[in-house]
Amino acid sequence: MGTPMSESALQPDPRRWKALAFIALAQLMVVLDATIVNIALPTAQADLHISDANRQWVITAYALAFGGLLLFGGRIADLWGRRRTFIVGLSGFALASALGGAAANTGMLLGARALQGLFGALLAPAALSLLAVMFTEAQERAKAFGIYGAIAGGGSAIGLTLGGLLTEYLNWRWTFFVNIPFAAVAITGAVLVIREPAQGRNRSKLDIPGVLLVSTGLVSLVYGFTRAESDGWTAGTTLGLFAAAVVLLLAFVLVERSVKAPLLPLRVVTNRNRAGVYLSLGLAVIGMFGLFLFLTYYLQVVLRYSPVVTGLAFLPMVAGMITGSTQIGARLMTKVAPRLLIVPGFTVASLGMLILTQIKVDSSYPVHILPGLILMGLGMGTAFMPAMSLATYGVEPRDAGVASAMVNTSQQVGGAIGTALLNTIATSAMTSWIKSHQALAQTPQGKLVGMVHSFSTAIWCSFGILLLAAAIAFVFINVGRPSAQEQAVEQEDAVPVLAH
Repeated sequence: MGTPMSESALQPDPRRWKALAFIALAQLMVVLDATIVNIALPTAQADLHISDANRQWVITAYALAFGGLLLFGGRIADLWGRRRTFIVGLSGFALASALGGAAANTGMLLGARALQGLFGALLAPAALSLLAVMFTEAQERAKAFGIYGAIAGGGSAIGLTLGGLLTEYLNWRWTFFVNIPFAAVAITGAVLVIREPAQGRNRSKLDIPGVLLVSTGLVSLVYGFTRAESDGWTAGTTLGLFAAAVVLLLAFVLVERSVKAPLLPLRVVTNRNRAGVYLSLGLAVIGMFGLFLFLTYYLQVVLRYSPVVTGLAFLPMVAGMITGSTQIGARLMTKVAPRLLIVPGFTVASLGMLILTQIKVDSSYPVHILPGLILMGLGMGTAFMPAMSLATYGVEPRDAGVASAMVNTSQQVGGAIGTALLNTIATSAMTSWIKSHQALAQTPQGKLVGMVHSFSTAIWCSFGILLLAAAIAFVFINVGRPSAQEQAVEQEDAVPVLAH
């Protein structure tokens, strides 16, 4: 038990870079699925005769299952082993996608979306925690997280492009079927090349009360924001859901403080730097979702772009994210403190958002939209990569799965809140504009002017939220550059993890 670890156990896995390709592919599939269905939704709604009231559930069923079960998925990865959880998650996601593509009615489609969310909640934390335990050397970790960060940030925009292409040239069902070859390749790669260090398992008994409290609490929170969008913020249902979320999540914290093997060890979130990352990433995603949501409508309804052209219009942002992540973030991550990348990254992204607040009915894409998208991409790519690495850096191997799940949870909850919050702000702005421009609002041109005003108001809020994300990162994140961090990490990891 007390014998030193064998030299081979300390050596990095020689197949880790091949493994990264398959982990990145699986992550791309999960992130794509958050937006790929959006563009296909109008066609699917007409084909399956889905009512307007049930339409939102195609998006919400996925978000509720995914956001609500991520911490459970992260703990399962620590318990079962990340590789096994990764393969189970991929297999289930592929089957759920096949079910969604073959859906014959509303119930079947909604069930498939919930199942996708469930298996996504197993897959996403397993993928990120595999990276965390396979890449431990600072410079290699920077490169690996650079690639992963670019995919995590750019995947949503790629989903809009791919969704447009598949819907226009095949049909909406292919936005589901496309996941099957992705999953098949990733499963093959996982079986052949992914190995994980044996010492990172956490075989403690599963904290069932913690699972139930946090899952129902997060579902109540996400659903509360969804209801606020449709029923209003002061409706009884909305307030009841928010109250339930607060009570359940407070109860979860109390349970985690007292149980022997908590679902979420509080040491994961009480670390100042990790807390700063979770908060600032969640806020940044709220801002980003505002951009995707309103710019998609602006391009299609106001500028009359087709779904394919709308998707392609987002590609410069994806290119900016990849450049920011792999060329700026990854190259500088071992040379400067994470705060010196994360804070400027969010600030540059907010400048891109500021440019996009100036959109008008007759704005030119190259002059008014392209510069904003490029700055958004560069800033987000630069910030996401060190933020994702820092979220799992220095965490004990037995907690890697749940720390990874917290990153995904902050992004998922941020995305759900962002959609509802910014939609409500846009609707209120539209109502106020109509009241003060009643004559103009009756004309087709006036309706477009009012719509663009509402989008611009919501994007102004996204700008403020991104500045807040930068401020939180500046205040909370104070860790030094990786070479200075490594001694602290060695001390933290010196706590023995008992092998069972």
